[in-house]
Formats: sequence, C-alpha cells, structure tokens
Amino acid sequence: MNRKDFLKSLALLPLAGFAMNLNKLSALTDPFESTVKMPVLFVGHGSPMNAIETNEFSLEWQKLGKSLPKPTAILCVSAHWETKGTYVTAMEKPQTIHDFGGFPQALFDVQYPAPGSPELADEAKKTVSKTTVGLDEKWGLDHGAWSVIRVMYPEADIPVIQMSLDYYQNPQYHYDLAKQLASLRKKGVLMIGSGNMVHNLRAVDWGKPNQGFDWAQEANEKFKKLILANDHQQLINYKTLGREVELSIPTPEHYLPLLYALALRFENEQVAFFNDKSVMGSLSMTSVKIG
Repeated sequence: MNRKDFLKSLALLPLAGFAMNLNKLSALTDPFESTVKMPVLFVGHGSPMNAIETNEFSLEWQKLGKSLPKPTAILCVSAHWETKGTYVTAMEKPQTIHDFGGFPQALFDVQYPAPGSPELADEAKKTVSKTTVGLDEKWGLDHGAWSVIRVMYPEADIPVIQMSLDYYQNPQYHYDLAKQLASLRKKGVLMIGSGNMVHNLRAVDWGKPNQGFDWAQEANEKFKKLILANDHQQLINYKTLGREVELSIPTPEHYLPLLYALALRFENEQVAFFNDKSVMGSLSMTSVKIG
C-alpha cells in the first residue's frame, strides 16, 4: 500500500481504530518500500564452530555487521536447504536447526531467535516469475544461515528468511532465478549466499588447518579471477573449468549460493573479497562483498 492509499484508509477507520497498537498500524504499510540499496554477500561459512569461536573468520563477520547499513530484513540462500522446487520460509518464529553432528554440546545449545518475515516471503514469492515459490512453515534457520548471521547481528533483531535450493535444477536456472530477486536489494533487504567456493569434505586433511591442497588453491584463484572479470557464464558452466574445479565441487550445493550472489550484482558495482583463505586442505573460506 502506498502512502496516499494508506492515508485514505485512515479516514475510513472508526475512531476506535486510532487506539490500535502502533505496530499493528504500521503493518498496514509496505514494510519494503524503496530505500538505500543494500550490498550482497557470499559468505564461506566453513565449520559450524565459527558460530561460537572467536577467530579470523568470525571477527570479519562481526566487522561486516557493524559496517553495513542495517537491513530491513535478510534473505539467505544456504547450502544446507535443498528441496524439490523452490521455497522460502514464511513463519513468524523460525526454529534454530542444528543440522550437524559430532560437535560440542555448546554448539547444539545455541539458539538464534531472530524473527521470520511472512511479508518478505510473500514479496519474494511475488517477485519471482521463473518458478512458483512455495511458502514453507517447517524449516527454520539452518547452520548455513544462523552460524554467520548470529555473529553479524547478535541481537537477533532483524527478520531472517531462507530460500531453498532446488536440487533438480542446473546452475543456469539458479543464476536466472536469483536475478529476479535483485529488486529486493533496493528495499533494504540484505541478500546472503552461504556456502563455500571449494568444498570437498571427503578430501579434508586435519593436518592442514590453515592450508589448501594445490588443486584447491588453483580452483579458488580461478574463481576469483572470473568473478573480478565479471565472467559469470564461465562460473555458471564450472564443470568445464578443469580437474581442479571438478575436485573442488564434487556436489554443487555449496557452490550454488555463490551464483545467487553474483546474479544480484548491478552494473559497475565494486567487488571485494574477504576471509580469502584455504583451510583443511579442501575447503575455501573465500567470501565476496558486492556493492
């Protein structure tokens, strides 16, 4: 509802209507009116332990949370929510999902009680025409989302929704779908893709906590050069990029959130890397800030 229509609607309210709670009154207006354009992030989330440890990665997330304009809401595409079809979480109070095993109890005790946003879920559904976006009431926030967002915004006062990855679709489909979400950036929504550019858990080497295998580092550098060159088509067709990339992306779910972030870039926007480091031999924490 625009401002003019809103003021007209006030004239039709009975006198008692003016006594309603201000929060309920403001719900009649569009919570996602045009505002400052928000940046886009692709975050290498790595181990869930980054959510509760103070380390070089989490410290950078903290800095981001303090330096970025405060979002109206957050839409996160996480590697850890794969579905048949595309969905967005649409509940008022998303649960904190502990979708991992073998970690200390302190990590399982973490709760991130950020509110959801049925309004943003509806907005995303209306914005996307490439497919029918379903409204999900069961999922919540998985660790691909909350492990990062909790560090950036510890007060849990910003509404967060997730968008799922349709595992039946190819990379081009995901990229094209993401492009349709770009208008949300101009409505105060922080878009976050959460995964890892290089992610091969079967090849993890615990003896290389701060290093990457040669093939992992070569793939990471190749990705960075293509990102800086704005050569998204080669990144979409990553399976043609050589054996080092084949080893780095044995399955696509941790890579696809990068394509969502890149698709949201407007022309001539600045691109910067942070947390640019390989770990455990076969993982890359390299992250991207657009805008």
